[in-house]
Formats: sequence, C-alpha cells, structure tokens
Amino acid sequence: MSNQETRPLLPAANPSTWLGVMGGGQLGRMFAQAAQAMGFKVAVLEPSKDCPAGQVAEHLVEAGYTDAAGLDALASRCAAVTTEFENVPADSLSRLAQQVFVAPNAHGVSVAQDRVAEKSFFVSCAAKSGVMPAPHKVIASTEDVDAIPDELLPGILKTVRMGYDGKGQVRVRSREDVRAAFESMGKVTCLLEKMLPLAYEVSVLTARGHDGSSVVYPIAENVHRDGILFTTTVPGPNVSADCARKAQDAARAIVAELGYVGVLCIEFFVLADGSLVVNEMAPRPHNSGHYTIDACVTSQFAQQVRAMARLPLGDVRQHSPSVMLNILGDVWFDGDSNVAREPAWDKVLALPGANLHLYGKDDPRRGRKMGHVTFVAPTLHEAQRQFEAACAVLGIEL
Repeated sequence: MSNQETRPLLPAANPSTWLGVMGGGQLGRMFAQAAQAMGFKVAVLEPSKDCPAGQVAEHLVEAGYTDAAGLDALASRCAAVTTEFENVPADSLSRLAQQVFVAPNAHGVSVAQDRVAEKSFFVSCAAKSGVMPAPHKVIASTEDVDAIPDELLPGILKTVRMGYDGKGQVRVRSREDVRAAFESMGKVTCLLEKMLPLAYEVSVLTARGHDGSSVVYPIAENVHRDGILFTTTVPGPNVSADCARKAQDAARAIVAELGYVGVLCIEFFVLADGSLVVNEMAPRPHNSGHYTIDACVTSQFAQQVRAMARLPLGDVRQHSPSVMLNILGDVWFDGDSNVAREPAWDKVLALPGANLHLYGKDDPRRGRKMGHVTFVAPTLHEAQRQFEAACAVLGIEL
C-alpha cells in the first residue's frame, strides 16, 4: 500500500487489519489496547523484548529503530505505522513510508526532535497561530556564550536534541553559568531560552486527519515536579475562556501549517499578564492527554488509531471533569528505604471515580513513570478531593 493512497483502513473481525507502532513504551501499550478494541491487530517494533507495548500487542518485531530488516518486517505486516515517541529516527519513518502509510510523517517528527528547528517553525507560523516562542539563542560554541544578549538572562539552557522530562536542561543566571552548563553538557549544540514570568502551563491536544480535518481537546492545565508531569487538571482551574480559545486556535494553525496527520500535543506557557507563549510540541499522544481515556468520548489513543487508519476523527467532548495523577516509582518505597513494596491500590480504587492504569513495568525506580490514576467526578471539586485522598494513601506530599 503506497503512502499516497487515501482510502480508510477498516477494522474487521476476521481477518483484522494490522497497524504498526514504533516504540514499545507505555504510549505504545495504550495505543495497542485502543486499536485492539476497534478490531485491529498491532505489531510493535522495539529492541527490548519485555516492553510494555510488547506485552499486549499481537506481534513484536524485536529490532532496533534503524534496523533495516526489522523495519521491512514491520512494513510487510502492517497497513499503516505510527510512533509512540518523538526520538524515533526520521530516516526510519522515511524508509517505512516507501512501503506503507506513516502518520505522523518524518517531516513532522524531525521538526519536533530538534529544538532549533521547532523554534524556527513556531516563529515561521506565528502570523497564523498568533503566538511566539520565548526569546532564545542557539549556543553552539564558547563564542556564542560570550555573545549572549543581557536580556536573555536569566534563562534555561537546553540541549537541542533528546531532552524530555526535565533532562538536558539547566537553569542559568549568568554567562558564567551558561559556560559551565555548556561544558558539562559536552559542548553539544544547545538553546538558551529566556526565563519568563510563568503563571501556569497548559497543553493542547489536537489531532488532524489525512483529509485536513482537525479536532482540539479541552485545554489541560499541568503541574510539574522536578521536570516530570505531576498532575493534569481538565478543565484547568486557572484557564479563562479567552486563554482557551487562543490556545486552541493556535494549535489548529500549527497542526495545519505542519501538514501533520495524527495526534499532536503542544505545550504553552501562560504568563503573569495572561499572554500566551508556545513552548514545545510532541508528535504523539502525550502524558497530559491520558485523562482522555476516562473523561472524553474519544481517547487520544483511539484518535491516533483513527488518524493513521484514515478514518473519521472522533468526538473530543469531555463528559466528566478530571484530575490525572502520574504514578512514579517513588510510591513503591517508604521514605529513604530501598525495599520496594506494592502500593495500596485497593485503597486507591475504593475512592469514587478512581481509574488506575499501570504500564506493566516490573522494576519500580524513583522518578520512573509506572502508571497513572485519573479521577473523574460530576464536579471538578469532587475530582480534586478524591485526588487529594489518593495522594494521602500513596504518601505523596501536596
């Protein structure tokens, strides 16, 4: 099947259409579960045999992301392929696209992989999106450090590639700080972003179909701890109607300008004066969109299936207010103890509206994403109350 064909891939009871996913993490696992619920079969390409997605998929191609034979094996089995993480090599997606439909395509993923390309893209479509990224400067040499304008400090120095969950980022207040951080990062190309007066952060989950149609989910308000997402609350308690409209309009413009097909999450900063700044995007379902599984008509993973199968996009209405709590490996340990024990899931599940999702990882480590719990309720206040009760059960400080 060529990448130019536009007919939809219809699920069938027998035989099923196969869909492929690059990556075997928890996002791939939840994608597989959504695809299987719709009647598809799923093949996963991942170098690790006991991976979360591989545990539930019908077929695992145990190979590296650049392994030609593995890529060809995935393409020969599947009618369409997607990715569950943004650092899959763009060249691998291009190779797959020669044989099957790939969504998102290599171009969209490559832009999101590189902070410089991403910032340049945001600037290029600012006239249509109505938002700009934070002031920034590429730091590729010690001479670049010397040439930093005063107004960019204090700031955050970020590696251009492979940064996520707060990794590859250092807060800097002076040129000396930048120089030290740049050297500690091995002098790889970095991006210095001006630190702005942040009020809160929101993420906008959007999806675009092969036919150019698009949908935007309700705005999610996020709280991070140590660079890792802690909670997502929808509707965001601080998000005004005007802010939501601007963010959704910006997301529609960005996904269209990118010519993207699939699920895309765009993170924005809302500043103290209420203005909006676009931060970054992820070319896949996103941690902040997990609430959609339990609180929306169509989950972000079912939406990913629809987009890559060229089916009509699903209804994004939220039927219940929700609070999503990330579950890290820390909750397996008491205090400073190194002895793991199972958390009291029975007490968490006894709370009204609690929906537990564990990712099949057998090695709990501090800071490692092990699962999430979404609390849904008739009112946001009630969802927040159950979230707080769960934190007490799990020993999570608020």
